Amino acid sequence: MNRLRQFLNMKDARNNLRVILIAAVLLQLIIAGQHIYTRRLLNNELERNAENDLRLKAVLTRGMLNSAESILHDFEWDILRNLHNPDSIVGAAYWLVKNHEHLKGSAMCFVPDYYPEKGRLFEPYAGRVGDSVVVRQIAGPDHDYTQMDFYRGTISGNLPHWSDPYIDTVGDSSLICTYSDPIYDGNQLVGIFCLDVSLDWLSDTLNARHAHPSSFDMLLTEDGKVIVRPPADHIKSHDVDQVVRMINDSTVRRSPTHTARSQAIDFESEADGADGYVYYANMRGKPHWQVVTVCYDDELFSRLNQMTINVSLLMLLSLLVMGYIIRHYRRNMLRLHESDIEQERLGSELRVASSIQQAMLPQSSDDIGARVDVEVHGMLRPAREVGGDLYEYFVRDEKLYFCIGDVSGKGVPSSLVMAVSQALFWAVASHTSLPVHILRTINQTASKNNDRNMFVTMFVGVLDLPTGRLRYCNAGHDAPVLISKGRPQWLDVKPNLPLGVLEGFDFEAQECMLMPDTTLLLYTDGVTEAMDASHIQYGRERLMECLTDCPQDACQMVERVAQSVSDFVDGADQSDDLTLLAVHYTPPTMHSTLDEHITLTNDVRQTPQLNAFVDDVSQRLQLDKSLNRQLKLALEEAVVNVMQYAYPMGTKGNIEVSALADDQELRFIIADAGKAFDPTQALRADTTLSVEERPIGGLGILLVRELMDSINYERIGGKNVLTLRKRLK
Repeated sequence: MNRLRQFLNMKDARNNLRVILIAAVLLQLIIAGQHIYTRRLLNNELERNAENDLRLKAVLTRGMLNSAESILHDFEWDILRNLHNPDSIVGAAYWLVKNHEHLKGSAMCFVPDYYPEKGRLFEPYAGRVGDSVVVRQIAGPDHDYTQMDFYRGTISGNLPHWSDPYIDTVGDSSLICTYSDPIYDGNQLVGIFCLDVSLDWLSDTLNARHAHPSSFDMLLTEDGKVIVRPPADHIKSHDVDQVVRMINDSTVRRSPTHTARSQAIDFESEADGADGYVYYANMRGKPHWQVVTVCYDDELFSRLNQMTINVSLLMLLSLLVMGYIIRHYRRNMLRLHESDIEQERLGSELRVASSIQQAMLPQSSDDIGARVDVEVHGMLRPAREVGGDLYEYFVRDEKLYFCIGDVSGKGVPSSLVMAVSQALFWAVASHTSLPVHILRTINQTASKNNDRNMFVTMFVGVLDLPTGRLRYCNAGHDAPVLISKGRPQWLDVKPNLPLGVLEGFDFEAQECMLMPDTTLLLYTDGVTEAMDASHIQYGRERLMECLTDCPQDACQMVERVAQSVSDFVDGADQSDDLTLLAVHYTPPTMHSTLDEHITLTNDVRQTPQLNAFVDDVSQRLQLDKSLNRQLKLALEEAVVNVMQYAYPMGTKGNIEVSALADDQELRFIIADAGKAFDPTQALRADTTLSVEERPIGGLGILLVRELMDSINYERIGGKNVLTLRKRLK
């Protein structure tokens, strides 16, 4: 049975191969026939275009010649009218050339001795030299016009005459052609009136427009002499010479076009072997000049040849693909099964990634400790297994650092950017308390190597817990809502650009004061843009209605908004990540049992007075000696640090030290009016390094941090305010 199956499979394979080979031959025959038919159509179209081009160039050239003829015949009456005054004829010739820009010159060649006073030969000539017209008498022993071809030809034929093109030796050595007409006064021959017409413009006119880059046009005389050549940088000069020889050679095989208005010659370039076509025709009327246009095969049929090759290759490729499909279709089910297994594995990994992402988010009890002055609660509900939203917060130096962000896109790429952005916020916010600096640093990193053009909208805030001062900066995120006494209002924010859009963007910071028992709600657009089954969005108005008379408690507020959105969408698929973060500011009121002050100058010699002040405070609070020594050491380090950095060298200034205490804690507030200086931003000294390797500085603020429970810096009213806290219980 197995051998029979193998035989049948081999037979099927041979039959499939035969079918594919027959199909390949048929398709190639069809392509070849189509190629021949299309080439014939292109040849016919080429002839029509060439004849139209020849006709157009002939009409343009004939129009120029007819214009010169009309000007000459219209001017003859003026010559006859002024025969009695030869000077008037000279002036008229001047104005004739002056008023017709395409004329190079005008001359009146009078019969010998017509004006005896002017001499035997008299030829007044008005010629264009640059932008001006010069009039002079050019006849003389070295210029006897009676012996020249144009004069003799016109006199002998007694008809208007066009000369062959020649170089103007009288003017500016340009290529010109002269039109001559005999002038009679009654039956008496007066002379020959001539107009010189410039042919320089013909080269640009004939080669002004071509369907193909290497095509070119020429103009030949009736006997095959070149009048106008194409520009030297446009064609190969040897091809021009070869074309001229072929036109003048009567033995060269030529054939009339379908309309019989022009002749066609097939030629092969003697230089590079390129095939081409020459089309030429004689102009009607005199002079019988020949207009020529030349085209090359490689440009005419290159696209057709390339298309034929591409189609043939595509057909062969299609047949190979078909054979591959026929031969391997049985393996598809196995691959599909393997794909299902892979999808299940990816799903499992995404679920693990989702749990990791949720674990990365802060937990209230872990990140702000047992604080009574602020309550923070957040929630992130991704639309897929992993999301691109983020929020983060932590407390450092009596300041709450928090942010919320939304990465463009969804899925795994957004989640990776989310993790990086969250880590950057932690790293940067650990060394600066200015939101604008945090966003600038993250933006600098996010903008580099951003090939996928992903961006992050983010709102960053730093809340000073002792004072309620909120410094914040926005990077294209939705404006938060400020709720006080059950009345919500939008926080005034400047939008700025999202992160990762423009490297070096100058973000603008803002600040405001939070009153006690105020809640700030931050959210992503997954809240306001959540849609129900009818694709109606939740919107900003519903959010404000939900927050009206809402409990100030952060946890209850987040849960209430999330439930409101869930009720609105009513089971519709979640289209975007939904994230909420609430900050409830509840500073406790301090009932001071101690309120002492001392003012020092920025002189380290006053440290004994500071120590005495601390001793007095410790005695009144009945603190033990060990705690007293810690307080004196911390205060001395902090105050000396202010003396050294707040005021420039040689400047006098005061330093105010206040001591406030209640049953729970002791606060020392150090204020000075010196330059802005935040000692909490100093880099922490690395105590693991040796003394020789350790950089100078950082030990003082490290000591203060170790001795006190918390430190806080603010710039208030032009003063540096440093607060040191020590819990008494």
